[in-house]
Amino acid sequence: MNKIMTTIFIVLLSISQYACAPLIVAGAAATITTTVIDRRTPGTVVEDQTIELKISDLFAKDEGLKETARVRATSYNNIVLLTGEAPNENLRDRAASLARKVAKVSRVHNEITIGDVKSFGRGSNDTWITTKVKTAITREKGINPVHIKVVTEKGTVFLMGIVKRDEGNRAAQRASKIKGVKRVVKIFEYLD
Repeated sequence: MNKIMTTIFIVLLSISQYACAPLIVAGAAATITTTVIDRRTPGTVVEDQTIELKISDLFAKDEGLKETARVRATSYNNIVLLTGEAPNENLRDRAASLARKVAKVSRVHNEITIGDVKSFGRGSNDTWITTKVKTAITREKGINPVHIKVVTEKGTVFLMGIVKRDEGNRAAQRASKIKGVKRVVKIFEYLD
């Protein structure tokens, strides 16, 4: 492992003569660090990003979803979580159907609610809750926050990741105590 990190560092250092090299080096270092401690393979991390982009593209091309719904796809280890709002059950189901068609998707959790597209204020509150939950999980001994992805939608916190049962339970417990959290949903894959 040290040889790999040393080699990567030397390669990145060698490109530092270019103007934007510090940004490239910092970004690459963050990606490498995350990949080294992530329980997903580097290939799966890339697949998850690709899955999210492909689903977003499908949603953007669908007139009904594009015009009247606000739906977001989050992928972790090829498991997709759909959140947001659709005006009716038909569009909610169509979003899930489109997500299932994307290559490498193993499972879809459809948490899209029926209702009006949310306001910016509620979205910023969800972002704040996500930040507080991530901070709380980071402070929990024995839990690596890289192993848990946090998504918040209308006060509901979704926890995704590859964890031991104890880690998942403790992370959910911490999340449930954060002000503004209405509900915690665990979408974990367990190692034990």
